[in-house]
Amino acid sequence: MTADPTTADHVTQFRDQGYAVVRGVFSPEEAAVMAAAFERIHERALAGGKSWRDRNIYYCIAEEEGVGPLLRYAQWTAWLEPALERVRRDPRFFDILAPLLGRDIKQIINQLHWKPPGARAEFGFHQDSRSRRPREAFRDLANSYVQSGIAIDPQREENGALMLCPGSHRLGELPFDPERPSMYEALDKADLKKLGVDPESVVTLEMDPGDVALWHVHTLHGSGPNTSRIDRRFYINGYVTAANCDRGEWAFRDGAPCPLEGEQSLVHYEELYSNPGPMFVD
Repeated sequence: MTADPTTADHVTQFRDQGYAVVRGVFSPEEAAVMAAAFERIHERALAGGKSWRDRNIYYCIAEEEGVGPLLRYAQWTAWLEPALERVRRDPRFFDILAPLLGRDIKQIINQLHWKPPGARAEFGFHQDSRSRRPREAFRDLANSYVQSGIAIDPQREENGALMLCPGSHRLGELPFDPERPSMYEALDKADLKKLGVDPESVVTLEMDPGDVALWHVHTLHGSGPNTSRIDRRFYINGYVTAANCDRGEWAFRDGAPCPLEGEQSLVHYEELYSNPGPMFVD
């Protein structure tokens, strides 16, 4: 799909198919600035040698045979990088989100994903609703939440691009095995059969730097290994209608961008105030 972010086309596709791609929201030059910020985060993350946390900022480090230590993802690094902080509240994002979430919008996901060449770093098929905890903090989740991802590098199947099942959001919340976290599972279409979903329905979201993908909290999605010679970096920001969420950082109040400032707000890390860190995490 090709759409101007100020049109309603992405809204129609999001509601009908559970996802949309808005092309060229950010320029290649802007994507390059984000890539440079990713590089600085990557250096900082690997310097610790293993996963570590400082308040809501979290670096997930994994070891892969033949690849070595790699940064699977990092959370809330917008607190560290002004270029990433500006993007999360860019007015262009508001134009995309407002028709779906309204004018008062909080953010509950700020995350970068990184798959270097040769890395598996897979995510099995899952729904984001699995991670919206505690559930009592979220109301009308199916109509109040939008996940977004900005392509930093070209996104293709061979470098581990996002893959999803159109229309699967209409199935509601599905019974996943709680003992199988998606980030530790391979992308396996057999899992879809167990859920009654046609494996042939899967599409790959091919994107170019600066494109923005949107997907529903119940849309089945995942990503495979990077078998290419280029990185696959993805900047994920998740937004929610403010009135329907008790957690998160403000992104827009009545349409006005809200910078990150002051004390960090409770999002997912339950011990934010009692054990803020910095600390290594086993």
